[in-house]
Amino acid sequence: MELEEMQAVWTQMSDQIEKQKKLTDKMIIMMTQEKYRNKLNKIAYPETIGAVGCYAMAILILVNIGKLDNWYNLLSGLICLSVLIVLPIFSLGMINRIRNIDIGANNYKETLLEYAKQKKRFQKSMKWSYYLGFVLMFTILPVTTKIIRGKDLFEGVNSVWPLAIAIPMAIIFFVVFSKWAMRCYNNNINSAENLIKDIENTAS
Repeated sequence: MELEEMQAVWTQMSDQIEKQKKLTDKMIIMMTQEKYRNKLNKIAYPETIGAVGCYAMAILILVNIGKLDNWYNLLSGLICLSVLIVLPIFSLGMINRIRNIDIGANNYKETLLEYAKQKKRFQKSMKWSYYLGFVLMFTILPVTTKIIRGKDLFEGVNSVWPLAIAIPMAIIFFVVFSKWAMRCYNNNINSAENLIKDIENTAS
């Protein structure tokens, strides 16, 4: 075999190897993108269910807004409506931003930078969700009591002990549940981040 023929064969083989490598890298990115979205779906699905619950409660309050016939019930109702409407939009918006990052659209460094930016925003949104949820827990009590029972929260209460016991228990439950949910969410977003970091080693 002459030198030119050997060079032609070698060039052809190199092109085939390069095409195969590009195809393999593309498949790795596609598989990583799927795993990445599946990880973040574990956050998106519960939040979507929670959003449906929030809007159902908001509709219930709106339909019965006329029953809130004094200033503190009406004020609590308006605060509840604001939180129930804004919180799901805010939360789902942050989740969708981090979930819809296109891993293959940019290079490895740019993708990690974009992820870090969206992760920071998402973690801030979780903190705000926690604070708003805490406010909602207190404001929704007089509202639901008035709408469901037709009475003020403090009407007919002969002793402060039921509230003195129920409120701390509710606070403890809220704090414990919120911390558990945040830990689960952080585990999933950290796992999603590790998938992106693994691309460099797998694809190289």
